[in-house]
Amino acid sequence: MKKIFIANRGEVAVRIITTAKKLGISTVLSVSEADTSSYAASLADETISVGPIPAAASYLSIDNMLKAIKDSGADAVHPGSGFLSEKSDFARAVQEIGATWIGPDPEIIEMMGDKSAARKVAQEAGVPVIPGIEGTLTPDDDIVAIAEEIGYPLVVKASSGGGGRGIRLVTSPDNLISTVEITQAEAKASFGDARVYLERFIPQARHVEVQILGDGKDNYVHVGDRDCSLQRRHQKLVEEATAPDLPRSVREEIRNSSVKLARQCGYSGAGTVEFLYDPASHEAFFIEMNTRLQVEHPITEMLTGLDLVEEQIRIARGEGISFSQEELNFSGHAIEVRINAEDPHNNFMPSPGTINTLTFPSGEGIRVDSGVKEGSVVSPFYDSLLFKIIVHADSRDQAINTMLQALDNLSIKGVLTTSPMAQALISTTAFREVTHYSTFVEEHPEILEEL
Repeated sequence: MKKIFIANRGEVAVRIITTAKKLGISTVLSVSEADTSSYAASLADETISVGPIPAAASYLSIDNMLKAIKDSGADAVHPGSGFLSEKSDFARAVQEIGATWIGPDPEIIEMMGDKSAARKVAQEAGVPVIPGIEGTLTPDDDIVAIAEEIGYPLVVKASSGGGGRGIRLVTSPDNLISTVEITQAEAKASFGDARVYLERFIPQARHVEVQILGDGKDNYVHVGDRDCSLQRRHQKLVEEATAPDLPRSVREEIRNSSVKLARQCGYSGAGTVEFLYDPASHEAFFIEMNTRLQVEHPITEMLTGLDLVEEQIRIARGEGISFSQEELNFSGHAIEVRINAEDPHNNFMPSPGTINTLTFPSGEGIRVDSGVKEGSVVSPFYDSLLFKIIVHADSRDQAINTMLQALDNLSIKGVLTTSPMAQALISTTAFREVTHYSTFVEEHPEILEEL
């Protein structure tokens, strides 16, 4: 592997470039017309155009990406996260032109990307799933009867959904049919797939997940667990590792279940198995598997000292995982906050512009993964994530205090950000006492109103 083509942008592109440089591998970065002077572009060994500003004509265009890969002479492709990272057609096409795909096989991406199919695979591996229908709804189904059997409240989920989209809550039969139809229409528009399924809604559940690595042969390991329960509209805001206040039996169950699932599908690369944890019953249920590098992977790296991007590259090169399960150690506690260019006082509308001043926090146990620098132009056309602040300390309380200090020391001018919201959420009693849950932000609007 001599040259990696990075089919992405922003902070994840910078993250991949960092590890590639460490390994002595050259990089070529795909750029749209909006990103030719981006921070990531300044760090890559080469850049190559993949089209105009709209993502559909550049970062989401498989044809444009394939042409750029061939023109660049790259022998490997890292998809990052988002965009085409979980598109099996892209992975398959990359392999067909003779390049190495740094990720799981296209068949696994396709299987696990279909949420209803993933449920079936999980069940076959003996992994608990949320009560719901098998497969997806068909025109012949008696939706009302099915919903009654599952019980209210329930959620309608897009089978091809992802990134927190394609999920709607139903609290009574009155709006069941209309919600199913709306979700089907949204799923068709967003994912090109109108199929949906029903699952029971677990109130005040926490979102926990397990990082796994597999070599596709005989070595499958977990790399610990994370909690991503502080969310807004199904979008993660704050993540931490390991998941706090989790019974030992539940922690062991989700870790072991994740390894079983990886083995069941012959997984190769880095992936994340997501669960809903019900604190009332102390049960955890599989919800989905992400077949890519997660945005929140740095907190796992902080606990273990691993470089997960390097592990991805090692596996893709056929070198396997660099450690065994028994050799893995976890130290302390880590927290990550995502800082987005959004206006928290105006319904989180995007806040594009030029970053005039930018001073990152620094010090022991503080890491910043950024896709911008002072002078960067923040585009309104793509995801609003600017950078992530990650902290590590001996205990959770120390990590919380370190993060609050880090956010105090952050200075950014030129665009509005979600930093004040992150400070407010981490400062809540609910977060400190681990009584928060995945719909906590929506159910406590006063936190955001007081910003």
